[in-house]
Amino acid sequence: MDKNYQNKSHAVMAQRYEAKDSLDNFPTPPWATRALLEKILNNNDFSNQSCLEPACGAGHMSKVLDEYFDKVTSSDFHDYGYGKHIDFTDSFYKNESYDWVITNPPFKSAEKFISEALKVARIGVAVLVRTVFLESIGRYQRLFSISPPSCVAQFSERVPIVKGRLDIKATTATGYAWCIWEKNLHIEPRLKWIEPCRKELEKQTDYLEPISSNYG
Repeated sequence: MDKNYQNKSHAVMAQRYEAKDSLDNFPTPPWATRALLEKILNNNDFSNQSCLEPACGAGHMSKVLDEYFDKVTSSDFHDYGYGKHIDFTDSFYKNESYDWVITNPPFKSAEKFISEALKVARIGVAVLVRTVFLESIGRYQRLFSISPPSCVAQFSERVPIVKGRLDIKATTATGYAWCIWEKNLHIEPRLKWIEPCRKELEKQTDYLEPISSNYG
């Protein structure tokens, strides 16, 4: 094979490559967070519950969580001007607890985020991941065989996540799913599909910059 040949198949192009020193800042379109709460966890009453978002970035997911939860605490390893400046993987919250931990963590730290979140959450954990996160023998041995999710909710439509910004016109070849751990359920993992819902759940105001907050 020609050494200059470049494989541009969807399987390869769907991968998200990041330099080691890059800020893994890929904001979640707000409708994708609403899909979790309205299509998958819709039997829960969040109005008197608390939620931690430990990879909040500029606050795009936190802003949506605040629409549903009584209290939302936000933080991030990098200071994006929203929430607290905290390294979640350093067990900062080990003496605190929240009803839910919901986040879209940096891919390279996702396993550590899940491990910490399961210690902190009283009711459940929901983590947005690339669908390929479910693959890997090592990840199966370290995580899924020990603490399997109660539900994997696969988006049936693409969630356009791009680096550093929300973009209503963005496209992607990457599939995403919510991995959910409901701590009061002791069942075999369930696979669900999130029906096409972007048109239903998306708001034009989602693409305005969130108001900065130092309080989450």
